[in-house]
Amino acid sequence: MLKRTLALAVGLTLSVTALLAQAADTLKVSAIPDEAPTELLRKFKPLGEYLEKQLGMKVEFVPVSDYPAVVEALATDRIDMAWLGGFTFVQARLKTGNAIPLVQREQDAQFTSKFITADPNVKSLADLKGKSFAFGSVSSTSGSLMPRYFMLQDGIKPETYFSRVGYSGAHDATVAWVQAGKVDAGVLNASVWEKLVKAGKVDTDKVKVFATTPAYFDYNWTVRGTLDPALAEKIKAAFLALDPAKPEDKAILDLQAASRFIETKPENYKGIEEAARAADLLK
Repeated sequence: MLKRTLALAVGLTLSVTALLAQAADTLKVSAIPDEAPTELLRKFKPLGEYLEKQLGMKVEFVPVSDYPAVVEALATDRIDMAWLGGFTFVQARLKTGNAIPLVQREQDAQFTSKFITADPNVKSLADLKGKSFAFGSVSSTSGSLMPRYFMLQDGIKPETYFSRVGYSGAHDATVAWVQAGKVDAGVLNASVWEKLVKAGKVDTDKVKVFATTPAYFDYNWTVRGTLDPALAEKIKAAFLALDPAKPEDKAILDLQAASRFIETKPENYKGIEEAARAADLLK
C-alpha cells in the first residue's frame, strides 16, 4: 500500500512538472478586443508564427471578452503578453505594479482619433450639441478616454452636451453605428478608420471625418512583470528586427498597421494617466 501511495505521489508530481514545463514552453498572448474577434485572430496569426520561429517556443493567442479581462489576465499571470491601448496599459501598470511595455508602433508616439458623422450639416463639434454620439469601449484610449479628455478641455462634457451617449464596444462597431444612422456622430482611432476606408468597408460618400484630436501616445505590446527578463528581451528584439524592406516582414507589419516597431517605456504613458485622472476614470 505504501509503495503504491508513493508511486502515485511521484506520478502526480511528474505530471504537474510536465504540465508546468509545457506551460513554460508556450507564450500566451492576448489583445484588447477593439475589433471583431475574427479580425484580431487574422491580424495575429502571421505575427504569432514569426514569434514562434524567433523565440523557439509555441505562441498561443488567448481571446478575451472585454478590456478589463486583459488587465486581469496579466495581473494573474494567465497571459504573458498583450496588445494594449495606452489607457489599458496604465490600468495594467497600476493593478500589477510591474507590467512592462516593450515596443510600440512608430505611429503610436503620435496617435490620433477621428470624429466621424454621416450628417452633412455637421462640420465641427459645435454642430453636435443636442445630438447623439458614440464612443467605442469605455476603456479605449483612442475610442473614449483621449477624445473625452480633449472635449473636456474645450468645455464639452459629453453626458450633458449630447442628447445621448453610447458605447459601441469597438472601433469598427462605431463606424457601423454612424453609417447606419444609429447615432449622429462617433469617434474612433485613426488607424482603424484608415484601414476600414482602404478595405472599402466604409461608404465615404456618406460617412466623413469632421475633426481630428491632438496627438498622444497609444498602443503598445506589454509583458507581465514576472516574465523571465531574458525572454522579454528576446521578444523585444524580435519585434525590433521586423524589417519593412523584407516582403515577409512587411506582410506582418502591414497587418499590424505598423511602419515598424520601436522601443517604448512606462514614462511615455504619464500623459494618458493624467488624462484618465482628469476625466475621473482612475481613482
